[in-house]
Amino acid sequence: MLSPDLKAYIERSVLCWLGTVDDCGNPNVSPKEVFCAWGEDLILIANIASPESEKNIRSWPEVCVSFVDVFVQKGFKVKGSATVVEPSSLQFSELLVPLEAITNGSFPIRNIFRVTIKKTFPIIAPSYRMTAERTEEQQIESALRTYGVQRT
Repeated sequence: MLSPDLKAYIERSVLCWLGTVDDCGNPNVSPKEVFCAWGEDLILIANIASPESEKNIRSWPEVCVSFVDVFVQKGFKVKGSATVVEPSSLQFSELLVPLEAITNGSFPIRNIFRVTIKKTFPIIAPSYRMTAERTEEQQIESALRTYGVQRT
């Protein structure tokens, strides 16, 4: 389930967006900045300060995680099932290693959201479809102008 393309987007994304639902069916989407691909079908997300996401996962484990390169304006949406891995779990120490490698220990990780991937879908900005033969380089240049970013 973790294709090379999905792994590449996970590795180069600065943020991922975690979508959860509470026990009343109300959606919540929140950014996460410490995450990684793990094994063949898992995404690990550090819970640093996300009590609402944690509460929602405990009551309704189905989640959606998205990764988008804001300049290329492509990415992936992942649907899956999440569990909360507590520090008291035998798995916690092993799963913590790649997340702490990202933070260099600078953030306390309360627990870990372990997302088992069920389905993946590509995300492609509508402008690719609306402009004939739009290349990624043209999309990047357009996004750089839009965001006021200059290449060094």
